[in-house]
Amino acid sequence: MSAKPTTGKTARAVFLDVDGTYADYGVVPAGHVRAVRAAREAGHRVLLCTGRPVSMLPESILAAGFDGLVASAGAYVEVAGTVLVDRRFPPDLAARTVSALDAHDAVYILEAQEALHVSPAASERLRVILDAHFSQAPEGPVGSSAILAAVHATADRGAVPFAKVSVFDSPVAMECLVEEIGGNIAVVANSVAGEGRHAGELYQRGISKADGVAAVIAHLGIAREDTIAIGDGANDLEMIAYAGVGIAIEGSTPELMAIADRTAERPRQEGLVAAFAELGLF
Repeated sequence: MSAKPTTGKTARAVFLDVDGTYADYGVVPAGHVRAVRAAREAGHRVLLCTGRPVSMLPESILAAGFDGLVASAGAYVEVAGTVLVDRRFPPDLAARTVSALDAHDAVYILEAQEALHVSPAASERLRVILDAHFSQAPEGPVGSSAILAAVHATADRGAVPFAKVSVFDSPVAMECLVEEIGGNIAVVANSVAGEGRHAGELYQRGISKADGVAAVIAHLGIAREDTIAIGDGANDLEMIAYAGVGIAIEGSTPELMAIADRTAERPRQEGLVAAFAELGLF
């Protein structure tokens, strides 16, 4: 059954990317929290739609309250505590992926909804990389501590059921890793990039945030034309194209800007506040 907003208008479903959209280096602006709460109070559904797994979403990001989330870039979908989708790497693909990454001594995280897993030998290198990235935030590296708190140094990573892999430092290009692993795997840029290292996110080909959006609205009984998607990264392309209204954060990739219906300012300018108001969400 579709939700009925208190305003008498049609209920809409809003899907928010996290890094670079809802949060800035892991820190959520106060205005964004107020905007989410106001939209939900008006009867709309607001969900996170992120490349992060559940285990990489600290309470500081979830605090506003959401109707559900699309995590791991579409591999996991949950609405009001009901899990709709939970896709992990098949065992053979998982084994090839871990083997290839270890052969190159790459720094990577296996992302499961329950926890994050890193090679014990790479734990310190991971901490240094994340601290350096998040130290660019005005508040300092608070975002890295929230992620590192969920990381486990796991020796037997071949036994871990994971949904996605974040690679933070590889001696070979990500495209080379994809070719070595073979099979149904693809790569997209991640938010910890542009720092002189080969980095990216490895995921099962054919899974995208748009799949998560589709699963959510089918469950909630909301029409596709009543969806709004807001994002800034390469893994937001499909959901921006799929949504009834697609919004790109200013400074997003040219490909995303080209297909978006409109733009919003960055988190530091609390861009979602104006975007929500212009869309009549509160």
